[in-house]
Amino acid sequence: MGKVNQCLKRLFIAFNALFAIFGGLMIYGLIKSSAYSHQMSAVGGPSVGWAWAFALGVLGISCLGIFAGHSEKPLALKIFAGFMGVGMIVMMIFGIMSAVGKEQMKTSMQDTEMVKALLHTSEMSEALNQLQEAGHCCGITGASDWGDVIPDSCACHSSGYTYSAYASGCKAKPQGTTGPNQIYAETCSKYIFGLLDMIFNMALGLFFGFAVVALLGLLISLLMVHQVNRHDDAGASFNMKGY
Repeated sequence: MGKVNQCLKRLFIAFNALFAIFGGLMIYGLIKSSAYSHQMSAVGGPSVGWAWAFALGVLGISCLGIFAGHSEKPLALKIFAGFMGVGMIVMMIFGIMSAVGKEQMKTSMQDTEMVKALLHTSEMSEALNQLQEAGHCCGITGASDWGDVIPDSCACHSSGYTYSAYASGCKAKPQGTTGPNQIYAETCSKYIFGLLDMIFNMALGLFFGFAVVALLGLLISLLMVHQVNRHDDAGASFNMKGY
């Protein structure tokens, strides 16, 4: 018979197995999104190094939790409890950093010079071109983001979009630029800021949610340590009486 309540033990192992899978999926996602990590950091977004540390931490601590729960070793459970306590504090710090980073990124995305520097990269310019075609908008702060050459994705054909739900109106291209004569009057900032709000709100929910989960993990691991110690103390008392 084990030292820990079997239902609690299974719950603890399943809890950690779920987060080990989540950590693995995060690592896979970071590998896939590595092409955009530099651009995100350049405009005030969270560094990809923090994301890697978070993903590896989730995976490593979850594996430790699985081992601690299966082995019922007090030392392993205490180490896991310590990580849960530290993790709870770290998640709260990450949540605060995400809230600050959200405002920093919005400020950076309103800086024309910063946007121009970003559009020199093929990934960002291609992504904005696709957004302009789909959202019927031009530039982030304005058409001037593209410099002297405005792409065809900014071209506005008023007759084709007069009754469109996406219609933003047309205006003449800025003087001294080449490209379509009529471009979309609306910028793409509302789409980009809407996406940023969604991403950062999800991150805030994730980090503070993990803080609550870490607290639960801390309490469960401490309860398991208590049960193991009580079992060992009861066994020692029984042996002393027998002696």
